[in-house]
Amino acid sequence: MEKKETEANSERFSIDKSLSQNDTIRLLSKFPELRLFPKEKRSSKTRTAYVIQNVGIDLMDNYKCNAVMKMDTLQIWINNNNSYFGNGVLISVFDNHFLIKDVDPKTLHAEIKFIKTNPFHQKLTLNKAKFQKNDSIYGFINYKTKVDSFTKDFRGYFKTVIK
Repeated sequence: MEKKETEANSERFSIDKSLSQNDTIRLLSKFPELRLFPKEKRSSKTRTAYVIQNVGIDLMDNYKCNAVMKMDTLQIWINNNNSYFGNGVLISVFDNHFLIKDVDPKTLHAEIKFIKTNPFHQKLTLNKAKFQKNDSIYGFINYKTKVDSFTKDFRGYFKTVIK
């Protein structure tokens, strides 16, 4: 990630070491992972996210989470992509900061693009500051942004194992 982009658009995330004991996080382990299309292979046995997106009167809560280490950046994907279309966010975590990008829902056939947004508020809480492959990660996101002509609220808890 380019340093200018980091300084201009990123914010610091907070740490809550007790996040794994949060009631919502614990409830995720009692439900199976969502299946977004019939032949989808589940990457987790239990649910990885309970995030609600509110756009006008439309509410969506069918999000899944996965995380990947790419060099010194942790990429946390919270989306409902089914290889044909999708919606959600990519959270890049680096140097005690984070940057959120919104996935463009108008892309097709496993293509991933991002749309320009104007965030009003963004808060990320993670269970620790340093991560590596195979670590469990627990988090909370509270994100409000303007997308085109509407406002998007994206708020909830997530957990996954870093790949």
